Amino acid sequence: MTELKGLYYEDFEEGMEFTTPARTITEADVVNFACFSGDFHPLHTDAVYASKGPFGERIAHGMCGFSIAMGLLIRLNIFHHTIVAFYGIDRWRFTHPIKLGTTIHVVAKVIKKEEKRPEHGLVVFNLDVIDQNGTLIMTGIIRTLMMKRDS
Repeated sequence: MTELKGLYYEDFEEGMEFTTPARTITEADVVNFACFSGDFHPLHTDAVYASKGPFGERIAHGMCGFSIAMGLLIRLNIFHHTIVAFYGIDRWRFTHPIKLGTTIHVVAKVIKKEEKRPEHGLVVFNLDVIDQNGTLIMTGIIRTLMMKRDS
């Protein structure tokens, strides 16, 4: 994988695609997310309860998976010192549960660029979060406000 450093608004082109490294979701991830979010729903934290539920076992919180996916995207370094703000999430869907031990990666595709200010531009990505079997786990759109090169 080629290491990228801080892409500016001008560097992104519609159709560009980035694939992140992969990461396995662990029990520690779920426990830590429950602790800092305060979401101790038994579907995530009680093995007996979860075994009787629709997935047959505990699963990661949807937003835990989303947060890890964002961390994987950050690991690409394309936002290093060039992102101004995370601008929004659109049409996010959780299409498959993340069971403990699932390994995910993200495919991010630039779908739109939009001028915002002389010093910033909006870059819109479609994100697909995919597991080790090629199953789509989550999908949606994120918007990032990026610095322009001469700002």
